[in-house]
Amino acid sequence: MTLPRACYSLLVILALPLVVLRLLWRARRQPEYLQHWGERFGCYTPLPTQAEQRGLIWIHAVSVGETNAAQTLITSLQQRYAKHRILLTHMTPTGRETGVRLFGDSIERVYLPYDYPQAMSRFLDHFKPCLGLIMETELWPNLVHLCRNRAIPLLLINARMSEKSARRYACLPDFTASILQSFAAIAARNEEDALHLKRLGAADVKVMGNLKFDITPPAGQLLLGNGFRQLFGGRPVVLAASTRAGEEEVLLDAWTAQPVGDTLLVLVPRHPQRFAEVASLVKGRGLRLQSRSEAGPVNRETQVWLGDSMGEMFAYYASCDAAFIGGSLLDYGSQNPIEGCAVGVPMLIGPSTYNFPEVAREALACGAANSIGDATGLVDAALRLLADTAARERMGAAGKAFAALHRGASERTMALIETALAQQPTPAGR
Repeated sequence: MTLPRACYSLLVILALPLVVLRLLWRARRQPEYLQHWGERFGCYTPLPTQAEQRGLIWIHAVSVGETNAAQTLITSLQQRYAKHRILLTHMTPTGRETGVRLFGDSIERVYLPYDYPQAMSRFLDHFKPCLGLIMETELWPNLVHLCRNRAIPLLLINARMSEKSARRYACLPDFTASILQSFAAIAARNEEDALHLKRLGAADVKVMGNLKFDITPPAGQLLLGNGFRQLFGGRPVVLAASTRAGEEEVLLDAWTAQPVGDTLLVLVPRHPQRFAEVASLVKGRGLRLQSRSEAGPVNRETQVWLGDSMGEMFAYYASCDAAFIGGSLLDYGSQNPIEGCAVGVPMLIGPSTYNFPEVAREALACGAANSIGDATGLVDAALRLLADTAARERMGAAGKAFAALHRGASERTMALIETALAQQPTPAGR
């Protein structure tokens, strides 16, 4: 074991009490964090003998966004490698729930262990993957090292590396380079991500596009969105999608400071553990609130409708006239604007976009989105859009065209996967 990895492993072991405390703390708001603890340390239910005899392709998608992004790719894997088992691993309960909703029992799912050497060894011993696919930017040194030593091809797919993250990784240049060079291949979302990865020492980086463009709005979600609109009673609707801590306060303050008429604000926090907190923020400002979890129509007196559900973001987009992309107003780097583009909703994006810089730039350039600088500007821009039907239609059409233009990352990534599997010492049959 190299000195940097030994130091890293020691730090991970010393942090174990903090890891346990963090799980308990998060379980206060999400009791699901108390479930499947053994999996987080590499302890799994024994597999049936017949299952062990089949090849296994493993995809790691840490949470909801990564799981959604992997949807089209996993469907393609199921079709082309029908004789293989598919394992989907997560780190969050919401990611796991999303996997259940999307795939049911057609795939296996567990939590990926924390990056303790023994725990990761038990994970690999138990599942024996013939190929590992890591979504986006999950660089676990011990996992990567163990896969390389066991000749398990590991691909980093839909890889992203913002300038901000690259600066952090550059603090340990040799260690970072050794991790990146251990991947069999890296499929970057765009040229900017690829450049940052190459500067950090990655040897084999291909630009494959963003898998999130390949997700088409499900018909059921669009139908549900139309149902929401019926509940709203024909009122103009502004959506604040996937908001982060601190953004709701400034948005609600700006909303109450302006005459918004009968416009309904649909507020959907990014994390479910914050639903109750955000409801309190709304009520604390004297605004009348209803929630998605409540049955029945939205009253005319209701000013804010809280989207306290998971897995319905396409429906929320389909229910609104204009949408603000959360995480962009404060320094969170923005949430994913692609879903709004695909539905054809005019979007408002704040100044912080480092998680999706190219997508944000192109969405603004093609007219699918407008830029806003602060919460007051957000409300002003939203009200202007509500008053301009033609502008909304132009922006919506531009968003749909933009999303359609960038599809195809799943097929390109599948070609990379086929190459990696073909290079296995014992090629796995389909």
